[in-house]
Amino acid sequence: MDAAARKSFNAKFTDEKYRQFLTDINKGLREPIPFRLAETPIFISDDFYAKLLQAGNDIIATIQQPNFKDITERAIPDKWWVANENDHAHIIALDFGVCRDDNGELVPKLIELQGFPSLFGFQAYAGEHYTQAFDIPKKWSGYLGKLNKNSYLKLLRKTILGPYQPEEVVLMDVNAPQQKTAVDFYITQDYLGIPVVSLSDLIQKGDELYYEAKGELKRIRRIYNRLIFDEIESDPDIFNKVVDIRQPLDVEWIPHPNWFYRISKFTMPFLQGDFVPKTQFLNKVAMIPDGLENYVLKPLFSFAGQGVIIDVTPEDIGLIKDPENWILQEKVNYEPAIQSPDGGVKAEIRLLYLWPDGDEQPTLAITLGRLSKGKMIGVRYNKDFDWVGGTVAFVKK
Repeated sequence: MDAAARKSFNAKFTDEKYRQFLTDINKGLREPIPFRLAETPIFISDDFYAKLLQAGNDIIATIQQPNFKDITERAIPDKWWVANENDHAHIIALDFGVCRDDNGELVPKLIELQGFPSLFGFQAYAGEHYTQAFDIPKKWSGYLGKLNKNSYLKLLRKTILGPYQPEEVVLMDVNAPQQKTAVDFYITQDYLGIPVVSLSDLIQKGDELYYEAKGELKRIRRIYNRLIFDEIESDPDIFNKVVDIRQPLDVEWIPHPNWFYRISKFTMPFLQGDFVPKTQFLNKVAMIPDGLENYVLKPLFSFAGQGVIIDVTPEDIGLIKDPENWILQEKVNYEPAIQSPDGGVKAEIRLLYLWPDGDEQPTLAITLGRLSKGKMIGVRYNKDFDWVGGTVAFVKK
């Protein structure tokens, strides 16, 4: 992390600036932001950014292997397999913890990866507000590579809209207005002009999908998919009440739901490198390693950290009935590398890639950051702390 930028930011920080930041960022939104925003952005040093880029490039290379679909076919649960899958994920998210290696240097370590959208609208919006509220020097930006706001939004439109008009593309989630990420949905709507719909709003005629707007039926050509099947799994009759989106339909997906499973924890055992923790499918572990306290057990088919066993014992492993659906992963120890007024804070940085049709490679576009003083990253572990929560990570342009 950039020491000079941190020292300068902390010296100028006041609680009043933070309160004004929260007032301004909520101004004009449909509802107040429902999650905590941290008091500070993350300032990534040039050295750490170079490591992030290398780590990301290595992972992207694995995803682009010709046999990637073959090795990840088992990742998709049969009941959630969706027809008409395309040839690549339009969106990729890579989560890295800020850690310290054996040489004492800060390094990124992969925590998780997703072939699924993140807060592409909100992060652009939040970056602007952090910059304005805290007078961040212009040399720092949340847009990566050669992107600025205009070129970023152009790339976002190219990825999500493609050749279609905004009214032909919908952002869809199971119950969109009630999601904690709804703030991102409506900012994205403002940026791109696309409607936000719920799963129950979809209307099927033959193999075509429609939604209603001002009393008229509008044809859906593309779905910007924000629905995670875990969120509807508790209702086995869901597709008796709404359109069964798994069937062959004359609609394009951005990204296709199958990529949520292909690019996921399931991918971890196929990755290697200095920035990837050693990971094995549990059923492939020939001998339980010594020092189990240095490992975590993760179920492959769970969402938002549910079911993860942090302090692993041999008894935990023995109780697992489906080891092919679990991974044993080397524990990643976050370094409290962000200096707050009362001590170090742990950080996680998400690299967000956009991969529109016609592009040979995904483009690293923007970041998402999360700060934590708790045992794990996440709201439930940080309820009583300050200088924690969602943020952006800035790099020098």
